[in-house]
Amino acid sequence: MNEPALIHPSAVVDPKAELGSGVRIGPYAVIGPHVVLHDQAEIGAHAVIDGHSVIGQGSKIFSFASIGQPPQDTHYAGEPTRVEIGMRCAIREYVSIHRGTEGGGGLTRVGNDCMIMAYAHVAHDCRVGDHVIMANGATLAGHVEIQDDAVIGGLTAIHQFARIGRNAFVGGASAVSMDVVPFVSAAGNRAKITGVNVVGLRRHGFSEETIKAIRQAYRIVFRSNLRMEQAIEELERHLSQCGEVQNILEFLQTGQRGICR
Repeated sequence: MNEPALIHPSAVVDPKAELGSGVRIGPYAVIGPHVVLHDQAEIGAHAVIDGHSVIGQGSKIFSFASIGQPPQDTHYAGEPTRVEIGMRCAIREYVSIHRGTEGGGGLTRVGNDCMIMAYAHVAHDCRVGDHVIMANGATLAGHVEIQDDAVIGGLTAIHQFARIGRNAFVGGASAVSMDVVPFVSAAGNRAKITGVNVVGLRRHGFSEETIKAIRQAYRIVFRSNLRMEQAIEELERHLSQCGEVQNILEFLQTGQRGICR
């Protein structure tokens, strides 16, 4: 059944915007002409959704959030770049998510089931995976990649082009200038690896056998004094049968900025 959109009389919604079934738009919200709001999306009071922005089914954009504004990039010249936000996300108060740049692929993307807390910022061309949590005031510079199930603590800043691996945890008030490998915890300015994210892995249902293999991989990479090439060879020789260790290997072999140690 197609449920009509519920739009507050004070909201400004461009007639060209595409609104799905059951969309709700609160007081004084502004929805631009190239915006697509999928079924059951909710837009809070005073939120602004602009540019070529897509908001997924069941996602909630809270009051005063700003989605799809031009990137903070001096080379941007008005190209029709995009923002995509997946399904069932919660984008809290005063969050800003900027659209991509032509040089960065033209897309800023947030995956499904993400929680981005108040005052956080996602810059142009970022890729945020599924089930990611960004706590209050967390900030991503341009071209950052946050993989699935990662958690970013409050007031943490992540350098452009850096990557945070899947199921990693970055503590609050950290400054991350290099990649954080999957399944570990990191904290500090500049961030350093503090151990395997055992609590997070158990919460996500990882078996003790898998956690043991990840711990062995961690010791080889971070505690053995081997050069990175040697550590990769050790992982391939002894632990490559574990899918999660394969994730670590792929991550180590594809980085641009080096890894946090």
